[in-house]
Amino acid sequence: MNMENKKILGLIPARAGSVGVPGKNVRLLMGKPVISYSIDTARESKFIDKISVSSDDAKVMELCKALDDVVFVNRPEELASNSSRVDDAMRHCLRCLKEEHGYEPDIVVLLYANIPVRSDTIIDRAIEKLIETDADSVQSFTDPGKFHPYWLYQLENDGAANKYIPNKIYRRQELPSLYAVDGAVAVIKTSVLLDAKGNDNPHAFFGTKRRAVIQQPHETVDIDSQLDFYLAEAVLRAKENK
Repeated sequence: MNMENKKILGLIPARAGSVGVPGKNVRLLMGKPVISYSIDTARESKFIDKISVSSDDAKVMELCKALDDVVFVNRPEELASNSSRVDDAMRHCLRCLKEEHGYEPDIVVLLYANIPVRSDTIIDRAIEKLIETDADSVQSFTDPGKFHPYWLYQLENDGAANKYIPNKIYRRQELPSLYAVDGAVAVIKTSVLLDAKGNDNPHAFFGTKRRAVIQQPHETVDIDSQLDFYLAEAVLRAKENK
């Protein structure tokens, strides 16, 4: 796959109905709405040529309407519930961009609105990996650290704790190398995303040829609790002081 003449969309889904932290996408973090960090990171990419925000949140719409370089797509109610799939909302966004703006990207860069902390280079690293390997998708991953699956336990009804994966490893150095998706970025071929419509596998839109870019723990912070706000602020302040 060649980068030349490729249209690359930065798509930011921002559903309004967060249960854990209501209004988190527009909540201020160091003076900026949380979603603004994702928009700014998309702007800094060398490859993204259009940014779109898909949301059912009136406050997100108000914020985006004031930005000349962001296309707001109003997400319908049926795609904005707790059980809605993000790939359905992405396909809706693509359809609106095509019908209303005549824009059809070759590649979609998925950037969740509730992630204000990302590595400065992670988006373009993922795009380059997709192009170089001709993968269906590329996602960012990180080391699970102390939450490695070999060290997880299943608790029975009687309180018994049994290793979920039986093993005798107690030194971290002996653990097999496993990685967890950290959510910072997912880069997907548009054709693969569209072909997954109607598939009952919620991960089908990543395709079958999947690749990874690796980050260090805490290079990404996603907001799912009040504690995450404190962590995000600490990481952002540390980056400012470098």
